[in-house]
Amino acid sequence: MSTTPRRPLRSVLLALLSLLAAALVAAPGASARTQAVPTAALTEITGFGTNPSNLQMYLYVPDNVTAHPAVVVAVHYCTGSGPAMYNGTEWARLADTYGFVVIYPSVTRSSKCFDVSSPQALKRGGGSDPVGIKSMIDWTVNTYSADTARIYATGISSGAMMTNVLLGDYPDVFAAGAAFAGVPFGCFATTDGSEWNSACSGGTITHTPQQWGDLVRAAYPGYNGTRPRMQLWHGTEDDVLRYPNFGEEIKQWTNVLGVSQTPAATDTPQSGWTRTRYGATGDRAPVEAVSLQGVGHNLYAGGMAARALTFFGLDSSGPAPQPQPGACKVTATTNAWSTGLTASVTLTNTGTTAINGWQLAFTLPTGQTITNGWGATYSPASGAVTATNATYNGTIAPNASVSIGYQANHSGNSAAPGSFSLNGTACTAS
Repeated sequence: MSTTPRRPLRSVLLALLSLLAAALVAAPGASARTQAVPTAALTEITGFGTNPSNLQMYLYVPDNVTAHPAVVVAVHYCTGSGPAMYNGTEWARLADTYGFVVIYPSVTRSSKCFDVSSPQALKRGGGSDPVGIKSMIDWTVNTYSADTARIYATGISSGAMMTNVLLGDYPDVFAAGAAFAGVPFGCFATTDGSEWNSACSGGTITHTPQQWGDLVRAAYPGYNGTRPRMQLWHGTEDDVLRYPNFGEEIKQWTNVLGVSQTPAATDTPQSGWTRTRYGATGDRAPVEAVSLQGVGHNLYAGGMAARALTFFGLDSSGPAPQPQPGACKVTATTNAWSTGLTASVTLTNTGTTAINGWQLAFTLPTGQTITNGWGATYSPASGAVTATNATYNGTIAPNASVSIGYQANHSGNSAAPGSFSLNGTACTAS
């Protein structure tokens, strides 16, 4: 039989095989795209991996998500939820500015508190909430090719306690954490199934730095790698997780990170705050602790997430430190009438390098509330305020200035703010 008729058939088969191969090559890319969530919206992710305590996972991906983005895990307080953390903090807005991804874990148990007390939670891979959160991170890393060197945890109250636990259980996963009103790793430990530890919450559990450090090291025996840095926040009048826990956290994390308990630097970034840094003096010290005089348990306020972001190092494109004290100058004046005022603020870069992206923090005098502003976005409207650059004035060259301002109501005190900090560092006020 002649072979001539078979040649066209062989050509057709080869063509079909080529098309099939091309389709198979394209399939993984298409699959990866179907896994990605809508941008600029909080989205629940299901089936994200091992999840022994039935947590929910919510994810926020900004429109301008970067290639290989950083990941921030933002952990809610008792009675809270992932959506509540999304709505009540600035992490999504900061993600819009800097292009990172935010994971919001959400508890489904009745207390809506995270498990920071069971033996399973206090051991790497032991089970319970930390394992579920680790699965959320893995899903996000795989889906978005996230930068595994830039994964961070932060939380408020129960979420702050979980931040301590996550950094202890998974020191190889996290680069840093920021805990707002928490307790040391292991302080809440119980063996009777209880979620609450009254001795710890009351601030009566004390250990030596070595003992606290040993609790962290026991969560991942044999680990000798780099440990994540820690930023700690606490109010002196906290009546839920008493203030002594703040000192115990400092003892623990300075020991874990192998730095002196004597501060390398102490300053007052704004009125009533005392900030101590251990092991270094810059914005990315191994341990940073902020004590808020006269403040209770509900200490979290607008602008604090931006300070945590500076500590993480996510508000700049490289490893260079933020401007140091004396590298900025602020002049502020007000023009007042019976119940209102306008304020004019001039920010000058007195350093030798350009500032790319800025946040100017200050505290409004009591009774003042911002009603509108220009040259920046202002959040919140009263108390400790952070002004974030507009798109057109985010870069300030050496010796250059930007002018911003706002209009505010007042109840008698029409003075301008007395102190300012730029990207977490104090400015000279004039």
